[in-house]
Amino acid sequence: MSMFVDSHCHLELEEYDEDREAVIDRAYGAGVTRMITVGTEVRYFPRVVEIIEAHPQVYGALGIHPHNAKDYSPEIEETVKGFLNHPKVVGYGEIGLDFYRDHSPRALQVEAFRRQIELARVAGLPVIIHSRNARQETLEIVKETHLQVPRTVVHCYSYDLATAKKLLDMGIYLSIPGTVTYPDTGLTKIVRHAPLDRLLSETDAPFLTPVPKRGKRNEPAFVKLVVERIASIKEKPVDEVASVLTDTFETVFLSGRGKVEGER
Repeated sequence: MSMFVDSHCHLELEEYDEDREAVIDRAYGAGVTRMITVGTEVRYFPRVVEIIEAHPQVYGALGIHPHNAKDYSPEIEETVKGFLNHPKVVGYGEIGLDFYRDHSPRALQVEAFRRQIELARVAGLPVIIHSRNARQETLEIVKETHLQVPRTVVHCYSYDLATAKKLLDMGIYLSIPGTVTYPDTGLTKIVRHAPLDRLLSETDAPFLTPVPKRGKRNEPAFVKLVVERIASIKEKPVDEVASVLTDTFETVFLSGRGKVEGER
């Protein structure tokens, strides 16, 4: 049986309050051996900790989402920092820019993004980037902050091949969600071009449910469908692809915290 990893889901959200344990059990039953549940608001951080402490195969990531950048403050920053030393918090995010919804002013999104990059740098945590309709601004910040060191992931990749090439050249990993199973998303070109060991698999559950489950609430068990589609595009056996994606997950998130290159 193939072993799968879901590098980005949101088990802490209210959508799972009625059956969270069953959802996690179904993921295990589907062969999912690692999951990261990503808390995007302070109110979810305690629940993330509860989940990761109760489930050995579930890890956590924490950060203030760009939608909530307008609320970012020194007090919130101190709260975030208080959670970063938990041994099972393995990523900082999702943080970044969302110029599609614009729930927070763009200048405040940029400010919160830059500030949190520095917090991740101090903590030695991989950065998980959310970027939507902010391609150029994201590229500029990634370049200026040297985010390829030590490990950076653009989650739920949605830009074109030219942008993917730039990010890959900078050492960034691309995380592929269930939209890879949709028609005409452009992700087929991305997956075909990118080296397999620079990709990650994710669900972003409860969002972006893959075909043929589309229309239902997404959950980590469905990451198998994402991996199968990646394998089909790469024309490789599912077992081989799943193994490489698992290795990459462990390299990015579980290889230990270390100081950023150049720091003392």
